Amino acid sequence: MEEENHTSVTEFVFLGLSQDPLTQVLLFFLFLIIYLLTVLGNLLIIVLIHIDSRLHTPMYFFLRNLSFAGLCFSTTTVPQVLVHFLVKRKTISFVGCSMQLVVLLLVGCTECALLAVMSYDRYVAVCKPLHYSTIMTHWVCVQLAIGSWASGAVVSLVDTTFTLRLPYKGNNIINHFFCEPSALLKLASSDTYSTEMAIFAMGVVILLAPVSLILVSYWNIISTVIWMQSGEGRLKAFSTCGSHLIVVVLFYGSAIFAYMRPNAKKMSDGDKVISVFYSAVTPMLNPIIYSLRNKDVKGALKRITAR
Repeated sequence: MEEENHTSVTEFVFLGLSQDPLTQVLLFFLFLIIYLLTVLGNLLIIVLIHIDSRLHTPMYFFLRNLSFAGLCFSTTTVPQVLVHFLVKRKTISFVGCSMQLVVLLLVGCTECALLAVMSYDRYVAVCKPLHYSTIMTHWVCVQLAIGSWASGAVVSLVDTTFTLRLPYKGNNIINHFFCEPSALLKLASSDTYSTEMAIFAMGVVILLAPVSLILVSYWNIISTVIWMQSGEGRLKAFSTCGSHLIVVVLFYGSAIFAYMRPNAKKMSDGDKVISVFYSAVTPMLNPIIYSLRNKDVKGALKRITAR
């Protein structure tokens, strides 16, 4: 009987971002532009790093992983949202919702870990430049990347297991536009306290721990840069670290707001805006921020187009 209770809801119905037909059409075109820019931008970064040997460095190795994760994150939600803007009944099966939950948490948490790893890479590059090549070897980079994806998989497994083990009976209307734990917990037919605590604990591990590492790394970077004799060296250090710091603030700011606070009984419009930001806008901004502020990427693009 227990298994039957868990699967008694066979599909969920999204309320979406708006009920107004005109607004939905406008949102459709907005999200379409955002998604196309996301796909083109992240694919461009991945291809450039793969083709150009000058970008075969630890920083760009991690950036390629970050772009792939961002591409997966956006693709898991935005195409479905685009379809739902054009239909009256916005549904997703229980299995589909479960899969969306697993993939979103996997790539989202992996991004958290990768951003922390990238801050460590910048710390070694700025604070220990003479030892950089011996510390950040290719094998170390591969291990750090595997560790990032593995940590994302563990958090995804724990959060998904705790969320989906709850019984969902009767109410199947989600006041959101995609499946994520906070939205699903509001529909559970039993007490959600233990699940909320498990998700909060995982949030501490995958959000607050990496943020602490990033803060320590940047404290050391800023301290080192201030004492630099060369103005050019100082400018270069701030330039390479600036892009990463902007992405960190955008991604972690919205993710911490969404996952590291008490679970409200209702999903507000503000919560939906935050979700739009980290699920659609941030993956689009990542390649723009890194390419616009980066001479290496712009140089690689010029070399490719000049062929």
